[in-house]
Amino acid sequence: MGLALGLLLFGVGVVFLGIVGAFTRFDAPDLAFSLLVMSAVTYGTRMGGVFLMGNEKKMPEETTDAQAELLAEERAKADQGLAEAQDNLGSMYATGRGVPENDTEAVRWYRLAADQGHANAQHNLGFMYATGRGVPLDDAEAVRWWRLPADQGHANAQFNLGGMYATGRGVPQDDAEAVRWWRLAADQGHANAQFNLVGMYATGRGVPQDDAEAVRWWRLAADQGHAEAQFNLGGMYATGRGVPQDDAEAVRWWRLAADQGHAEAQFNLAHMYANGRGVPQDDAEAVRWYQLAADQGLAEAQDNLGAMYATGRGVPENDTEAVRWYRLAADQGHANAQNNLGAMYANGRGVPQDDAEAVRWYRLAADQGLAGAQHNLGFMYANGRGVPENDTEAVRWYRLAADQGDADAQLNLGVMYANGRGVPQNDVTAHMWFDLAASRSTGDVRDRVVQNRDLIAEQLTASQRADAQRRAREWDAAHPREP
Repeated sequence: MGLALGLLLFGVGVVFLGIVGAFTRFDAPDLAFSLLVMSAVTYGTRMGGVFLMGNEKKMPEETTDAQAELLAEERAKADQGLAEAQDNLGSMYATGRGVPENDTEAVRWYRLAADQGHANAQHNLGFMYATGRGVPLDDAEAVRWWRLPADQGHANAQFNLGGMYATGRGVPQDDAEAVRWWRLAADQGHANAQFNLVGMYATGRGVPQDDAEAVRWWRLAADQGHAEAQFNLGGMYATGRGVPQDDAEAVRWWRLAADQGHAEAQFNLAHMYANGRGVPQDDAEAVRWYQLAADQGLAEAQDNLGAMYATGRGVPENDTEAVRWYRLAADQGHANAQNNLGAMYANGRGVPQDDAEAVRWYRLAADQGLAGAQHNLGFMYANGRGVPENDTEAVRWYRLAADQGDADAQLNLGVMYANGRGVPQNDVTAHMWFDLAASRSTGDVRDRVVQNRDLIAEQLTASQRADAQRRAREWDAAHPREP
């Protein structure tokens, strides 16, 4: 026989989720690493995404007379068939420097030089085809023109040709060919090619996966001041991939990228200050870096800056400011910020108390799979706050969160089974969920869980207790915890 409703059983109410923190993000072809509870960070590799134009003759900036003089000089040489002048004149038309911008004229001059075998003009003509400027967009034609200078050792052309193979534009997709061309450019010191080559080693695309080799190429690009490479190299040190784990080195590289305005690096650096990793713990410094990243629109930083204001860490506690930053991130679809904003409405902090609005924000985050929001939405249904009371819905949301290992949801799901709310009453299943919650919680919450589990255990036979413990072990084995 189960316990009567409310008999010394209690669950967990609406949770205020503050600061998010974790490392990792690796997606190909746009790779990235990340930090975040406060929100999570990023370190990333963006491969082949930017086509580079070739070199152009630098225009004088002093006077329009000087520009006109250079234009006349280049045109005279171009009219005489000098390929370098034709290429320069094409670049002047392509960029609108000294003449009105005119892509058709740019293409005309590039083609005249390219037909003479001028590598930079061939490269620039490929760029025009790849971007549809002055000619219809034509990837196959872009590849044809890029291959010619790439075979002559033109680093930007090799870089762009690698990007076409990596993405399957104008040629069949071929990671090994992408690696081959990027390596040729990288060996010439091309920072973007070095950076992309890292992404291939980090993810095992076109080459065997090799973190140490990824670090080697990232370091070459980072030493040239490549902010994204510095960001990713910091991530490798933070996670110990390809190098010994070293928070101080992670901080050093993130700071170099952050000083160049790299928002994710600023966010990661803030996280290190907030948690005292690689630097002395310093909430004020964490706030400073979060603010810089938040001002650039980085949702994770806006969410964490909101959490700093909500908890008075590094700044005076200010719920209105917390809500403002949470809302900016939530409006970008950031699940943790949506959950935090829901908590502010549920608790009337920084906004008038409004359960319906809390439910709206919790649902947006819960639909994205955020366990804390699923738990909070379950709580709202179980207590009829902002929605009609509905135990079946409460159980559904608690279960979704519990299946992700959320201890509060596991506790409350156990309560629902113990009291037969939304599910058939079942003390063995309740004990199982309490067991799982106890292994994942600490402090007051764990004391609550243990008290509930002990109450249930009194109702069970030794065989039933053993069955509940076996089911908990099996569930645990099937749901490994994140390191």
